[in-house]
Amino acid sequence: MQPCGTDDREISNRNAFLPVPPFQNVTPHTEILNDLLRLAVDNGASDVIIKGDKAGFFRLAGGLKAVEMSPITSADLAAWVGEHVPKVFKPHWDDLRQVDFAYFVEGIGRFRVNAFHQRGLVSAVLRHIKSRVPSFEDLGLGTTAASLIRLSQSKDGIVLICGGTGSGKSSTMAAMLNWINQNQERHIVTIEDPIEYTFVDDKSVFQQREIGLDVPSFQLAVKAVLRQNPDIILIGEMRDRETFETAISAAETGHLVLSTMHASTVAQALTRLFEFFPADEQLQARRAIAGSLRGFVCQKLIPAMEGASRQAVNEILTADATVRNLILDGQNEKIQSLLDGSGDSTSFPFNKDIYRQIKSGRISKQDGLKFSPNPQQLDMNLKGIFLRT
Repeated sequence: MQPCGTDDREISNRNAFLPVPPFQNVTPHTEILNDLLRLAVDNGASDVIIKGDKAGFFRLAGGLKAVEMSPITSADLAAWVGEHVPKVFKPHWDDLRQVDFAYFVEGIGRFRVNAFHQRGLVSAVLRHIKSRVPSFEDLGLGTTAASLIRLSQSKDGIVLICGGTGSGKSSTMAAMLNWINQNQERHIVTIEDPIEYTFVDDKSVFQQREIGLDVPSFQLAVKAVLRQNPDIILIGEMRDRETFETAISAAETGHLVLSTMHASTVAQALTRLFEFFPADEQLQARRAIAGSLRGFVCQKLIPAMEGASRQAVNEILTADATVRNLILDGQNEKIQSLLDGSGDSTSFPFNKDIYRQIKSGRISKQDGLKFSPNPQQLDMNLKGIFLRT
């Protein structure tokens, strides 16, 4: 079993292609999956993609690489899911034909699993969750650490970490909690589906609740969290209006709420928040959001110059008095322009961080321009031309 490919598609770690020792007391289908997962971890894959009756694929630095192996049958994959899905989720798998759960293998690691059916066959995607909670430096966020620390020091309010699927939102949020754990005495309650990083209490005390295992539903966990005396609440994802209204209530009563949201930019994230509310409640929404929002952290991953890895780049908005007033006045469209011209070191657009990463040699100019929301402006900046605002 090994990833296919030659030249630039070939993985350099030849030792990872050697046969791995068989696992003791495991079923044949579990042994196949465990061998595949070990190979994935050894090669630094972020995800393993398995399509029933096909060979597996690894996601490496954002790209896909096929694994040279015998196909994993849909029947074997179904048997693996049936064996390892927690009992509480079994009816969900049987009735809805898709399920999320966590899978741990001693000596290999922990994985977030999404199993589902497609065209009558079973498929699964497993994301590797690294065992050690990352620091800002681990994630290559050294240049933006000051902004992230400032947001982490907020006494109350809502901080949203935004980005597309696979942009590292959960890892960045974990790094923020890691900094809090090392520097502040806080009671932190997390609501996750499933739990990704496991925290060890340092200066802070963590209560990590996993949907399905520790509490029956996301809604029930969100409703109960304010009775659990938290200082900080982590909500895995800002899913709907009910969740956001609970976050606002928590923020207004002196709690700091961290959560993620699928949005590519600050402007898009702000628009999504207002979409939770109908037209006749927009004025009330503006007041609530202006009063509770502390900031947005938007993130993308760009191929790094060195190794099969990706470099995080950020767009960060700290909600100061000017931002709050623009939200109150309904002038959301001016916030992006304000961000683009910001001289504040804790608020900056994507282009500013991409520019820094290109100049430091972490990413290429070609990739920076490709991922930039405004490549023409970035190209001018790289030529030493900056527009005054």
